[in-house]
Amino acid sequence: MIPAGTRFQVSLPTPLGVVGSFVRAEDREAFEPVYESALAAELDEIIAVIPHEELAVQWDAAVEFAILEAEAGKPNHAWFHNVWEGTTERLARQIDRVPAAVEVGVHLCYGDVAEKHFVEPSDAAILTRFANLSAKQTTRSLNWVHLPVPIERDDDAFFAPLTGLALNKETELYLGLVHREDGVAGAERRIAAAKRHLARGFGVATECGFGRAPEGTTLPLFETHRAVAEAW
Repeated sequence: MIPAGTRFQVSLPTPLGVVGSFVRAEDREAFEPVYESALAAELDEIIAVIPHEELAVQWDAAVEFAILEAEAGKPNHAWFHNVWEGTTERLARQIDRVPAAVEVGVHLCYGDVAEKHFVEPSDAAILTRFANLSAKQTTRSLNWVHLPVPIERDDDAFFAPLTGLALNKETELYLGLVHREDGVAGAERRIAAAKRHLARGFGVATECGFGRAPEGTTLPLFETHRAVAEAW
């Protein structure tokens, strides 16, 4: 049974993510406002037909981190100069498109093609800085932020930057630390590490949803997620 008050979540890729993935580099600057306008119109259609108190919108930001990680020496394919300002201002603009009565959150992502990241984050520093800057630029409340936690990382070095997370109290934090490969035990190790560096409470989630995993793994992952959430 679905509890009363549960909202229908619509997850959307950011315009930057689509333009940065599927448009030729030389055309991105001109195409971006066209695509952003079209996506905004589709968002308006969704908002018009689903009651606001029953709807939640999640913006999925992934290509943003390919651009930001390029600051560490990898090829930078951004079509704008200041990558921190450019990526976070764009995400804040999408957050502010959602009416106040509709909940809105963001999923920050390092990719999940064949269950692999496009680059492995050295720690949570870029995630923390990006979340802080994006939230600071919004004019409406941000209801939740989801941060991924790689399966290999249950060490203090990864989680230490989260001490600098400066989200408002009303913004819920979810850590994507539930993985199918190591189940409840692995999630518990990552929870313990996160608690050493976070003064605020947080919820648990999978790292990148339930898709793109091998056939037959979805139900066990749901069961693992439930077990971790109930224990937590």
